[in-house]
Amino acid sequence: MKKQVIVIHGGTSFETYKDYISYLKSREISIERLRPRKDWKSTLAPALGSDYDVLMPRMPNSTNARYAEWRLWFNRISEVFNDKDLILIGHSLGGIFLAKYLTENIFPKKIKSTILIAAPYDNSDNLDKRESLKDFNLPPTLEKLANQGGEIYLIHSKDDEVVPFEQLAKYKQALPSAKALVFEDRGHFNQETFPEIIEIIKSI
Repeated sequence: MKKQVIVIHGGTSFETYKDYISYLKSREISIERLRPRKDWKSTLAPALGSDYDVLMPRMPNSTNARYAEWRLWFNRISEVFNDKDLILIGHSLGGIFLAKYLTENIFPKKIKSTILIAAPYDNSDNLDKRESLKDFNLPPTLEKLANQGGEIYLIHSKDDEVVPFEQLAKYKQALPSAKALVFEDRGHFNQETFPEIIEIIKSI
């Protein structure tokens, strides 16, 4: 059986619909934002090769995400995941989603590793005050994630312009046995290639 890698993408979430509309009205527009974006997620399957099955589900309404909707959809799609040795990767909002989901739910399948990339922990360092993690707020302890998440990796860059670097320390405190990888200049990891994540996956 192929090793299965599940990648949960990021998104944005707002306290109110008014905040969401304000974001749409004021978000910076450029020609580059309108072009198809190639990033490291799309390179995983060819880079990992035929021994891996890479799945990248589209989560509901990622521009104004709601945890309940993401949880419902993840419950449904997880029915077709392998029964064991899953590698779960969450980028940005996808990272805090996995942290919350695996803390509040007993996952029926065996997870080999959980990798959280540039994941927010709370709103305290939020750079865009209109955005809110209200629906994605983490519980006081991440003990259940630590127990069922397999080998946990926390990846962040010091120059992240979306999720401040200070958020990593909070995850490290909540998950003291997790392995932390710190980069100097990767921003929010919206890059075309990510060779280090390939190495990590192959080493698991």
